[in-house]
Amino acid sequence: MRPSAIGGALLAVFFRLLQLFRSPRPVHPTGALFTATVRWTGRSRSGIGWIDDPPPGGVQSGIARVSRSVGFPAALPDILGLALRFDSAQGRSDLELASTGIGVPGRFLLRPHRRPERAWLGTLLPYRGARGPVLIGARTRTPADLPTHFEDFARDRRPWILDLYWATARSRWRRFAVLELVALPGAPDSPRLRFDAGRNLLPGAAMPGWVVRLREPGYVATQGDAPLAAPAPGPEDAGDDPRQDRLGDGGAEDLLER
Repeated sequence: MRPSAIGGALLAVFFRLLQLFRSPRPVHPTGALFTATVRWTGRSRSGIGWIDDPPPGGVQSGIARVSRSVGFPAALPDILGLALRFDSAQGRSDLELASTGIGVPGRFLLRPHRRPERAWLGTLLPYRGARGPVLIGARTRTPADLPTHFEDFARDRRPWILDLYWATARSRWRRFAVLELVALPGAPDSPRLRFDAGRNLLPGAAMPGWVVRLREPGYVATQGDAPLAAPAPGPEDAGDDPRQDRLGDGGAEDLLER
């Protein structure tokens, strides 16, 4: 059995055990809902259509949910999650981000934070585009003092502005859009609202086979048995362009291209 399949099976067991004590959401149990608006800032060459080919007008609207993975009290650091959903003529698309590092290997490791505006949010696992593996990340631009309690977001009507970036596994991050979130006052956090970036792929994106094997068992354990999208064809161990920079987890500004 491949290591990714073993990891996926272990994650499924963990989530099933956790669901015995915390249902229906074993992770990210509570959150806050937002309207979401993405405004593209130009053309990119990531190899993923959703990034490279903006919709007419360069704007897309949807919904978002911000959550804490473990569900620790707001005074304690937690893995922060940001899930986005967009509906278009191409179908439903989800994007799931979590607090990670920004460099290498940090962008592949979860990193707890207490304050949302201080967290780098990334996909953790790569998509596969036409040009190879691609990660997506987000960093807060404003405000500098977001609430830490979810119930306070509904009273804070200031827009939460984030820059959206893409990168290969080892390259610098390249900005492609701006995301604006506005809290939905009085909107309950529904347990029926479930996101799945593997089943609801971004246009032009695919999941590498090892990512499908790692993700699918856990999502089936918590959300049902609808299959994830078929894995992308091609060699799964294909790397990035060797000409790309190999970066350590250094200063954030050194890892971003404007």
